[in-house]
Amino acid sequence: MAVRSDTRPAVLALAGDIVCVVVFCAIGRRSHAEGLTLAGIAETAWPFLSGTVAGWLISRAWRAPTAIAPTGVIVWVCTVVVGMLLRKASSQGVAVSFIVVASVVTAVMLLGWRGVAAVVAKRSG
Repeated sequence: MAVRSDTRPAVLALAGDIVCVVVFCAIGRRSHAEGLTLAGIAETAWPFLSGTVAGWLISRAWRAPTAIAPTGVIVWVCTVVVGMLLRKASSQGVAVSFIVVASVVTAVMLLGWRGVAAVVAKRSG
């Protein structure tokens, strides 16, 4: 009988990253008085979500999904860099101020939940 590894941590971590990116995009749309429709959020989020997926593949995040480094850092950098490149390619805004804000906010979100997970894991065992 083959031993099957538990994929729950990776699935939950990927879901956490997706939620962070979607929340970031929804907050951005709200702060700029853009509609909070599903289509609008999807239009804003797809470049960043593509970057998140690229980061997961490059870092092989499923191996250590809650690690801040290297997993979280790679996922974060790819989310921002690929996201901005795709925004530029699709004629969406990439002002320097937006790049700075997106970098800081996504760092706090994508690395922050991993930091919290590390503290919780350390305290529980």
